[in-house]
Amino acid sequence: MNLRIAALVTLATFTLGIASCATVPEGHEGAAKGAGIGAATGALAGALLAGEGSRTKGALLGGLAGALVGGVVGNYTVDKKKTAAETANKYGYQPSAGIMTRIENSSATPATVKPGDKVDLMATYAVMSPTPTTPVAITESHEIRLNNELVGNPAVNVSHPAGTYTSTIPLFLPQDAKKGIYKVTTTISTASGKDSRETSFTVQ
Repeated sequence: MNLRIAALVTLATFTLGIASCATVPEGHEGAAKGAGIGAATGALAGALLAGEGSRTKGALLGGLAGALVGGVVGNYTVDKKKTAAETANKYGYQPSAGIMTRIENSSATPATVKPGDKVDLMATYAVMSPTPTTPVAITESHEIRLNNELVGNPAVNVSHPAGTYTSTIPLFLPQDAKKGIYKVTTTISTASGKDSRETSFTVQ
């Protein structure tokens, strides 16, 4: 059964809150979802979620500012795409390498939007560990910039066992979003390293 706690919170002058949390039953192999929230940059903003079968939780942090004030960050979702063994085989991973992460793809979809539209910030990444069943603490972040100015920094702390995952954070643009090319730097971090990938979307 997929677990979902849905909530969208409109940006106010400041927002500080934590949404309800839930856990996914052990052995769950679907998407784990948590409520999302739009908040002023740097404010702690809701959304607790659980990784597949790991009974671990993460909080969505950061928010929107500048050209994206008035926008909303929607439901964070994550799906496991490959097992630990499949992932290790793809990369020729050896346990002596320690914990490793690799971003396979990042995207902002659709690539061209209008003010008020939704953009899905997506990342597919691999996690490899010498102890593949032990959850690894991971931070997923998306820095959004317009004309080199930071206008958004949604991030989520999660914990996954080894495998390959695809995560999505929907971004609902404000009706008065400024036109231009928004550059998105996606970073997947662990205690032992990180990997980053850039993408972009255009507001016309």
